[in-house]
Amino acid sequence: MTESFAPGVRVRDLTVVYRTPAGELPALAGVGLTLAPGTITGIVGESGSGKSTLALSLLNAVQPPGRIKAGSVDIDGLGDVVQLGGDELRRARGRQVGYVFQAAQNSLNPLKTVGKQLLDLGRSHDVADLPALVGEARALLGRMGLDGGRVLDSYQHELSGGMRQRVGIMLALVLNAHLVVLDEPTTALDMITQATILRIVKEVHRERGLTTLIVTHDIGVAAEVTDCLAVMYGGRVVEHGPTTAVLGSPRHPYTRGLIRAIPRLSGDIDEARALPGRPPTLGTIPAEGCVFRERCPLRMAVCDTVDPAPAAYGERTVACHAVGQPVAPAVRKEYV
Repeated sequence: MTESFAPGVRVRDLTVVYRTPAGELPALAGVGLTLAPGTITGIVGESGSGKSTLALSLLNAVQPPGRIKAGSVDIDGLGDVVQLGGDELRRARGRQVGYVFQAAQNSLNPLKTVGKQLLDLGRSHDVADLPALVGEARALLGRMGLDGGRVLDSYQHELSGGMRQRVGIMLALVLNAHLVVLDEPTTALDMITQATILRIVKEVHRERGLTTLIVTHDIGVAAEVTDCLAVMYGGRVVEHGPTTAVLGSPRHPYTRGLIRAIPRLSGDIDEARALPGRPPTLGTIPAEGCVFRERCPLRMAVCDTVDPAPAAYGERTVACHAVGQPVAPAVRKEYV
C-alpha cells in the first residue's frame, strides 16, 4: 500500500444547518477544533449535541436536508474538504479519510458478501492489484482476531455486532487512510467486545501512524483511548484539551455535570447526580446567549445575551463566561 503520514486537521468556524418547516436551523454553530497529527481525539456529549454532524463534516458528507453553510475543514494533504466535490471528494473518502459508522450494518450491503463489497471499494478507487487488497483485508481481519477468509465470504447477517464493527474498521483502513473517524464504535456491544474494539483501535492507531477521531457518548471510552477530548453541547465545542486535564479538572459546568452524572463503582452511589433538564433540540437552541444557560448552576446575566467565545487557558479552550470563577474540583480518580 502507498506510504502516508498522520495528517493534522483544522476545523474553523464550521456552521452546519438543517432545513426544516421553521427554516434553516443550526446543528453546528461556528465550531473550531484542531486534531494534532498522530493523536486520538474524542468528542463527547449528550445525544443531539452535534457530534456525528461534526464527524461527517470531515468527509463533507452531511446529507440533505443538512448542508455545510460556512467554515472550513482543512486536512493536511487534502486541503479544505468543504471545497471538494465529485470524483475528487469520492477519492478522498476511503483513500485518505476512513470512516467507521455508528451502526456497522449501515455501512454494509446486505445483498453482497463482505469480500464483494471489498472488491467494489477497490475498483471505485482504481486499485490495480485487487488480490493484494484482499490480502491486506485478510491480514487486518486476522489482527483483529477474525478468520479473514470466513468473514470475506460472509453476508452481514452472518456476523455478530462485534464482528461487523471490526469489518467496518477493516474497510476504513484497507486503502491505507491515515485519518480515521469512528462514530460510536462500541455502541450496543457487550463489555468484552467493547474492550477488544478499544484495544484494536489503540494498536492500529499506533502501528499505522494514524490521526484518529472517536465520537462517543461514553466518557469511560474516551478516558481509555484518547489523548485529547472535545466536549460538545448545542452544536458548540464548550471545552477542549488534553483528556487527563479535561476529565481530571473540568472547567466548563457542562463537563463537570457529565462527570458528576457517571455512576460510581464504589463508595456512595448517591454522589452521582443527573444533569437537570434536557439538551436543546434544533428547534429550541436559543438564538442568542449561552446554549447551556437553562441547565447551568453558574448562570449570570451576561449568559442570556452573549454567546461565550472559546478562550484559551493553557493547553485548554473553554467557552464559558463563568470559567474564571473558583469552583471545587470534580475529579473522578477512575479517569485520571
